[in-house]
Amino acid sequence: MNKLRKILSFSGWRLIFLSLLILILIGIPFKNVAQNSSLEMLQKSPIIVDGNVLFKVGSLPNFSAEQRAEIINIALAEEVISSEPIKIVIVQDLQQTVIRNKTTDRHLLSVTEVDVIEGINSFEQATIWKNHLTQALERGQFERSSGYVSQAILLSLGIILLTIIIHGVLIYLGIWGEKRWFRDWNRNSANFYLSKALIKSCWRIFLLLSPLILWFSGILHISSLFPQARSQVYQIRMLLVEPIFSFGQKSYSALQLLLLLALTVSLWFLVKGLVFLIKSYLLSRLGANRNIQEVVGTLTQYVLLFLGLIILLQLWGLDLSALAIIASVLGVGIGFGLQNIANNFISGLIIILERPIQVGDFIKLGDLVGTVQSVGARSTQIKTWDGVSIIVPNSRFLESEVINWSHGDSTSAIRLPIGVAYGSDIKLVRVALLKAAREHKEILVTPRPKVLFQEFGESSLNFELRVWLLEPRHQFRIKSELNYAIEKNLRDYGIEIPFPQRDLNLKSSHFKHLIANILPTPDVTNSPQSKSDQEVDQYLISSLNDYELDPLEDRLTDNEINALVKQMRSDNGISIEDRRYRLNIYPTCFIGSEAVNWFVKHYNYTREEAIELGQILVERGIIHHVLEQHPFKDSYLFYRFCDDEK
Repeated sequence: MNKLRKILSFSGWRLIFLSLLILILIGIPFKNVAQNSSLEMLQKSPIIVDGNVLFKVGSLPNFSAEQRAEIINIALAEEVISSEPIKIVIVQDLQQTVIRNKTTDRHLLSVTEVDVIEGINSFEQATIWKNHLTQALERGQFERSSGYVSQAILLSLGIILLTIIIHGVLIYLGIWGEKRWFRDWNRNSANFYLSKALIKSCWRIFLLLSPLILWFSGILHISSLFPQARSQVYQIRMLLVEPIFSFGQKSYSALQLLLLLALTVSLWFLVKGLVFLIKSYLLSRLGANRNIQEVVGTLTQYVLLFLGLIILLQLWGLDLSALAIIASVLGVGIGFGLQNIANNFISGLIIILERPIQVGDFIKLGDLVGTVQSVGARSTQIKTWDGVSIIVPNSRFLESEVINWSHGDSTSAIRLPIGVAYGSDIKLVRVALLKAAREHKEILVTPRPKVLFQEFGESSLNFELRVWLLEPRHQFRIKSELNYAIEKNLRDYGIEIPFPQRDLNLKSSHFKHLIANILPTPDVTNSPQSKSDQEVDQYLISSLNDYELDPLEDRLTDNEINALVKQMRSDNGISIEDRRYRLNIYPTCFIGSEAVNWFVKHYNYTREEAIELGQILVERGIIHHVLEQHPFKDSYLFYRFCDDEK
């Protein structure tokens, strides 16, 4: 059922377009009626019986062609519903030739000189019209008989049943094609993607068009069986081909407008398909990235649509020079009205060309924080961290500051402010914060986490923990996890997180005696924290190994670092030599991963501590990356001692 809904679920505008196309195709034979010369249309009007045009009559001095045809059509309508037999005769005198029904003795029409075709006389013309009238009236009376009506109803039911069966077959073919044909095709063949895409598109267009054409044809055929329905269909056709407005020296009908609309929509689909081919099979094979493909595709689409509409309007017969004055008058007003749209469109092109933001970037624009989902010609879609998609005009990205964490190097910092009570051991505070950072797996080793003593606050000593991470989009979750870890560490080390408070100092001696009499004398032996507990706390604090808890930078003195550098540059140190990468030669340098291995082997550091040690050397200006593009990393990167630069 889901696949059945997918096949039958098409957007309304596509159904409207296809219905208009079918209507135009059905109505094309009648289009010539509206495209005849203006003189002929003014001089001749049709004689109609049950929706069938028999012939046309011209105008007389006292009657126009329309008035004359209306009188004749009324008389014929009365004859066709009459049960009297039809016996058409021609009566000719010196003045005119008259066609009458002898049975009812009714005057049907007069044949005048304006009605006669060139090369025959009025009697011969009347004889031709007599045969047409006899056949049409007899057929009209027969189609109104009870026997014919019964047969027409049965035939209509048969047509409806046959249409339902064929429609069901088409639905089955659509389901079978989606289940078997395309699925097996995609599994067994990976090439000829263009051919497969075109065949799939044609197949789905067929599934869309065929039911509409089927039901439209069935309804038209059923309406042709009944004279009253046939007359209504003729009236609709005449309404479509009747001119409804004039522009310049030409008149245009509703059918012509529908044809223009259908051709415009077809042009849109054609251009979209051509742009898809250009982006997918030309630009992609030339190695153009996605943003260049979008720019070229967008510009190509608008240029082709503009040129196509110009050509289409000229082929339609519209004189574009007549629109010059109107365009110049409306240009100023439209320019003011569309300036925001034009601003966003040009901003979109600048964004696509300069690429300050790209699809997948994690950005902050004002109060919006989220991931860029798509960059369009007029707007950009951002999906926030809570899953809400927000459409932002492109001009905002050029008019305001945008934080793009994913632009260039995605490494970004997180700052967590922490306040502790006055009197806290600052060393333990630093240890607690760094321990929380180092135990988190997503915090980078380089750049190293840092603890900054910000200020002496009113009620607290304010610190800031600064860490770096590789995925900025996870910063909110990581902040929460770090806060949990920091709170636990501070509680484990007995560090108090303060709250705003005020001290009240009383200087009067009377208050001191009063408080001394009210409050009991503290008993040290029975206090909540006994002497043994205090000894345990003291032992816990003294047992903290400074060598393990303090940052590596604080554990190394300048003399130790100088000795380390000397050992690295000795014969038993790291390998320093000229190295080649691709077509470039980098003299007197060493590899970062080899230095990490050397630190681990000779100083028993962990790899994380070895990376931190290398970063310390970078920050102190002892070593640097040969191209100044990377911090110290455990990878195949070249580093050089600054003393070797000469």
